[in-house]
Amino acid sequence: MKPSLQLRIGQSLTMTPQLQQAIRLLQLSSVELQAEVQDALESNMMLEMDEGESEQKTSEEAATKTTETKKDSTDNVTDLNQETMPDELPVDSGWDDVYDNTPNYAKANNDKGNYDGFENQDSSKNTLREYLEWQLNLAQITDSDKVIALTIIDSLDDDGYLAGTLEDILAAVDDDLEDVGIEEVEAVLRMIQSMGPTGVGSRDLKECLCLQLKQCDVDTFRLEEAKTLINNHLDLLAAHDYNQIMRKMKLDQEELTQVVSLIQSMNPRPGNEVSDAHTEYVVPDVYVKKVKGIWKVDLNTDGIPSLRINSAYANMIRRADNSEDNTSLKSHLQEARWFIKSIRSRSETLLRVATCIVERQRAFLEHGEEAMKPLVLHDVAEILGMHESTISRVTTRKYMHTPRGIFELKYFFSSHVGTNYGGVCSSTAIRALIKKLISAETPNKPLSDSKIAALLEDQGINVARRTVAKYREAMAIPPSNERKRLA
Repeated sequence: MKPSLQLRIGQSLTMTPQLQQAIRLLQLSSVELQAEVQDALESNMMLEMDEGESEQKTSEEAATKTTETKKDSTDNVTDLNQETMPDELPVDSGWDDVYDNTPNYAKANNDKGNYDGFENQDSSKNTLREYLEWQLNLAQITDSDKVIALTIIDSLDDDGYLAGTLEDILAAVDDDLEDVGIEEVEAVLRMIQSMGPTGVGSRDLKECLCLQLKQCDVDTFRLEEAKTLINNHLDLLAAHDYNQIMRKMKLDQEELTQVVSLIQSMNPRPGNEVSDAHTEYVVPDVYVKKVKGIWKVDLNTDGIPSLRINSAYANMIRRADNSEDNTSLKSHLQEARWFIKSIRSRSETLLRVATCIVERQRAFLEHGEEAMKPLVLHDVAEILGMHESTISRVTTRKYMHTPRGIFELKYFFSSHVGTNYGGVCSSTAIRALIKKLISAETPNKPLSDSKIAALLEDQGINVARRTVAKYREAMAIPPSNERKRLA
């Protein structure tokens, strides 16, 4: 076979560092962006916060001098154009290389060196494990029982239920303890069940509710009937078969209502009373308000720090100097320019997308979810002349503050369903209508999915029963047999 030469022509897309940075900043949330800006300020000497000249100089003479200085420095920086400065310049050092002598708070505040800084000052609740261990340390028990107790605590789920069996607990402590039987494990479990929150350490819902009813005052109204119902007819209660319960317990509807009300006052998830979940704060990226009959969109400037080039360091750059220090200054300057440009591009793109969404969803702002219009990423991308991936990035974890509440930008996107009148209706509006119908239903005769589909068809919205079921499940609404309640 003779060797031959072939010429192939192809195209490939190469992302520049500037573009990569712009895309990365675009998909960051406001909180993440603030952290990114802070890191950039600490690592790049050319960047500084733009706090305004009026805050820096008070006298007119000083303000004039500052303006002249800025003008001169701007001219000097402008002279360092792309012709004399390449796009890629090395960075000589990082922040850690310069500032590596951070204060040792562990040694200053704790000789043992276990100081966690400001993390120890968190005033939030302890975890369920920590709360139970704290109670365990107050109990007078043997070392072997403590090992069993800690193993049981480790086996609890977030709701406070025992995830395994007593045999599993016994097998887990078998290597550490000798001559331990299932009776001792069960005794330790009962001790844990006596701790707070009431119901913790239960093996199932029945045991959890019984433990809580046991803690009620003996004079509690309908207490004995509630215990009987939980112990003997919990399956019927779960199925909402109230007629069967009334027949077996010989209760009328009013009496059963009182019993069920007592049971509903119990907490089926006692572990949630002690949660280690931290509050997540949402910072709106844009604000929407109605001004003189026109919906106006504004960026949240508090979440977008204003940056500028440090003129003092920029003036230190010498055009014809190729020394290591001068090259480092040039590199920091170029990176600072890219960063500022990426921040501005992010703000402009976010504002354009938010404005487009508001224009398409005015009906929602005026009338609520039931008036939501169908909208997909392609629609916004086509209007703005952007790629769908860009719209997806800019709408993820970005929030809009409206008179109706704070919503993620992705909330305003939904698929469409055809109507009998030739129009379309968004899936968000359909979910709102389903929720409205269910909230207005008769408690003892809830609407089935088929009935809801028929009612929607009467309004011109043709959806199948399985579609109604899908939307209902997405809203965490149980089926009709589980929604049945006593009148």
